[in-house]
Amino acid sequence: MDPVRIAELLHPFLDPSDGVPPRSPRVPHPSAFSALGWEPVTTGPDPCHSERTSVPEASPERSRRESASLTPSQLQNISTYIDLLLRWNARINLTAIRDPEEIVTRHFGESLFAARCLFPKAAPQRVPHPARLSQGGIAHDEQLRTHDLIDFGSGAGFPGLPMKIWAPHVRLTLIESNQKKATFLREAIRALTLTDINVFSARAEDFPEQAAVVTLRAVERFETALPIAARLLAPRGRLALLIGRSQADRALQLLPSFRWSDPIPVPLSASRILLTGTVD
Repeated sequence: MDPVRIAELLHPFLDPSDGVPPRSPRVPHPSAFSALGWEPVTTGPDPCHSERTSVPEASPERSRRESASLTPSQLQNISTYIDLLLRWNARINLTAIRDPEEIVTRHFGESLFAARCLFPKAAPQRVPHPARLSQGGIAHDEQLRTHDLIDFGSGAGFPGLPMKIWAPHVRLTLIESNQKKATFLREAIRALTLTDINVFSARAEDFPEQAAVVTLRAVERFETALPIAARLLAPRGRLALLIGRSQADRALQLLPSFRWSDPIPVPLSASRILLTGTVD
């Protein structure tokens, strides 16, 4: 799929206007595409864009207001991912969506919107030397998990793999008990040459570790899956749910000890939200 078209389709999910179509889509400068051997295409004037070089602890609400863009390399990875997904989807049921543009908006758009909220664009935080980690009562293992992410019930890789494309420094675990889908995930990781990813192809209840962020999207048996996802969360971690608005009240009932953020509407959707919760 054309990376420039992907950039156009993803713009509402990465722009602080949150779903309002821009006058000029934000796409990388044509010279960047030429460097990768793509035909230079322009859809408007080259916009000015700046990103913060350091980010304090950010709330999803504040992060979503910050303008963002994808690099040509990230767009190429998404293009490769879509092509691979369409080929495999002819053999195994990875997604009911067959139209490439709808795959971009429904799967990648929602996943990258959540990624922008959870992992604002910034240089990865440096991990202090182990000798200093005990200062202030911070355990070594706990500090090392600062950027860990578990995607529970990953399926075709959403939202986990797009989040990894967005934030390459994140250490990612994809939990998917369906063996055929797990095989696809491993092939996608290989094709995209992504590193620091583990595919756990067994029951989530048997996964022995925890992470700072756990994501849950489009899983079967939501009421059973949600408490399991909560147990995968490290202390002071964040649980990120990409769900329908009608499921929000049930999530609050199932996990009453969590402190929940206000639901954030997913752009271009009448019912989808990002709901995040933390527990001490």
